[in-house]
Amino acid sequence: MKVFELFTSGGWLGMAVLTLLLVLVLFAAWKAPAWVKEVGIMALVVGFLWALAGVYQMQGVLQKMSDVDMSVVQGGYRVSLIPVMYGLLIYLVSLIIRVAQKPRI
Repeated sequence: MKVFELFTSGGWLGMAVLTLLLVLVLFAAWKAPAWVKEVGIMALVVGFLWALAGVYQMQGVLQKMSDVDMSVVQGGYRVSLIPVMYGLLIYLVSLIIRVAQKPRI
């Protein structure tokens, strides 16, 4: 999948918020190093919340439909994991920045 397809499949609003949090992590690394880890955790939480909102919406649609193929359900779960992976990636970046900024022994 291309990056733009992942971005739009994950939901443009949630993915845009996660991208803003990534920019904020990079900005915090430069201006406010103490906030890097906290912003990374916020990205992780936003990713999980956005995924849960997607699963909730998918379950509402499935409830209205009578006969659904399992491949459609699995595709919905697959798409709902995109914001979680992006949030985890941002959190990993924040941890790497945090480790790089720690004073050496």
